[in-house]
Amino acid sequence: MTKRRDTMTTRAKGWALAGVAAMLMAGPAGGSGERGRPEDLTAVIALQGLPCGQVVGATKQGESDYIASCQDGNRYRSSRTLRGAWSSRSSKDGPT
Repeated sequence: MTKRRDTMTTRAKGWALAGVAAMLMAGPAGGSGERGRPEDLTAVIALQGLPCGQVVGATKQGESDYIASCQDGNRYRSSRTLRGAWSSRSSKDGPT
């Protein structure tokens, strides 16, 4: 009876490990890595040392390309570079 219990425990551990591995490989739920939410754009702009305060609105211009409106009146175009990093530049003259 002990041998059967050991076999079941080993199988259960194997299935649990397979489940955890599958979850880790899947990545975050519902995320495609894009930064479209205002709080994410606020972080992108702030990490580049640009004045903004907080993003109050965002308009998607293309895939991984956004115009962000800040509470202090500044507007920035944030987009993903070919290397996967995010860059932001002033958009006071309107979208380019």
